[in-house]
Amino acid sequence: MPKSEPERECIACRIQRQKSELFKIVRTPEKTAVIDDTGRMNGRGAYICRSKECILKAKKTKAVSRNLKISEDDRLYEELLKRITS
Repeated sequence: MPKSEPERECIACRIQRQKSELFKIVRTPEKTAVIDDTGRMNGRGAYICRSKECILKAKKTKAVSRNLKISEDDRLYEELLKRITS
């Protein structure tokens, strides 16, 4: 029996998806947010869909700062949008 991939919930749309379909955002000890490409970084994490709609919704509702308990940073959203368009 094949091993199933773990599922996580998007902080914007609240839909459960496979972990590989989401961006993982992690809070660093300096209380900043970074995108975890490996999915293995330690620290408080949040997941967001790889769609423009979810990224913009998370920015509008300040979902990342609320979930990670950090101050808002627009550069994070710009980087996420750049990654889905390239």
